[in-house]
Amino acid sequence: MTTATVATYHARFRKVLEYIDSHLDDDLTVDRLCNVAAFSKYHFHRQFSELFGVSVYKYVQLNRLKRASYQLAFRDRHQIVDIALANGYESPESFARAFKKSIGQTPSEFRKQPQWDTWHSIYQPLSDLRINHMKPENQPAQVKLITFKDTKVAVLEHRGDPNLIGESIRKFIEWRKQNNLSPKVSATFNILYDNPAETSPDDYRLDICASTQRDLTENSFGVVEKTIPGGRCAVLRHIGSDDNIGESVRYLYSEWLPLSKEEPRDFPLYFQRVSFFPDVPEHEAVTDVFLPLQ
Repeated sequence: MTTATVATYHARFRKVLEYIDSHLDDDLTVDRLCNVAAFSKYHFHRQFSELFGVSVYKYVQLNRLKRASYQLAFRDRHQIVDIALANGYESPESFARAFKKSIGQTPSEFRKQPQWDTWHSIYQPLSDLRINHMKPENQPAQVKLITFKDTKVAVLEHRGDPNLIGESIRKFIEWRKQNNLSPKVSATFNILYDNPAETSPDDYRLDICASTQRDLTENSFGVVEKTIPGGRCAVLRHIGSDDNIGESVRYLYSEWLPLSKEEPRDFPLYFQRVSFFPDVPEHEAVTDVFLPLQ
C-alpha cells in the first residue's frame, strides 16, 4: 500500500471517530458506523479493533462514560437521570452499573468526590488513541499575529499533579457561579508555566483564569487577581481534544517560530477556552493558543 492509500484509509476511520463524538446520544449500531466510511459490516469490527486496539462497542461505551463523567464533575445543573439517558442508557440503574464497573465509583460518588488518579488511568487508552489518530493538521496560514490588550483576570492557581486539575476546575467553577462570572460573560484563560511532560507532578503550575473588571477581595477559594499583559502574540486555533493540544503547541514552537524569525516574549504560553467539552463534541472543542512575542 502506498502512503497516500494508508492515509486515505485512516481518514475514513477518523470520520467514524468524529461521527461517534458527535452522536453519543444516538443509537450507534455497527450498520450505521460502517456506512459513515463505506466499510463492509462483515469486516468493520475487525478493522476497527485491529487499527485502534479496542472494539467499537468498548470505544463507544468509554466515550459515553467519559462524557458522562465530565457532566457529573463539571455540570451539576444536569440531573443524573438526564445524564444517563443522554448517554444512551435505558435507565439510571443501567447507567450506574456501567459507570461503577468502569470507574469504580457510582455516579453520585463521582459527582461528590471524583477519584481523578483512577479516572486518568482508565481513560489513558482513549487519550493515546486521539493523540495517534486525531492529530490537528496545523499550517502556517492558521497562525495569526495579533496585539493582545491588558486583561485583568481572576485566578485560581493550580499547583501540583496535573492529574488533579479537575478538582481545581470544580473549585473555580463554583467560585464563578457564586460571583456570576459564567464563561458566557467572562472569557476563560489558562496560563501554562510548565510543560507536564518535562516537569515533576509536584512542581507543575497552571493558572485557571476568568476575565473580570471587578476588584477581587479575599475569599475562601483562594482566587486572586492578576493581569495577562498586553502585547504582540502569535495565535493558533486548536480544534479538538486537550489530549492532542500538545501537538499544536509543538507546532508553534518547533515549526512556526523558527520560520517566522520572531522571538518569544518573557511571559508564559496561555490558552483561551472558546468552547468546551462536554458542551460540544470533543473533536469540536475550540482553544486559542497564544505565544507572546517581542
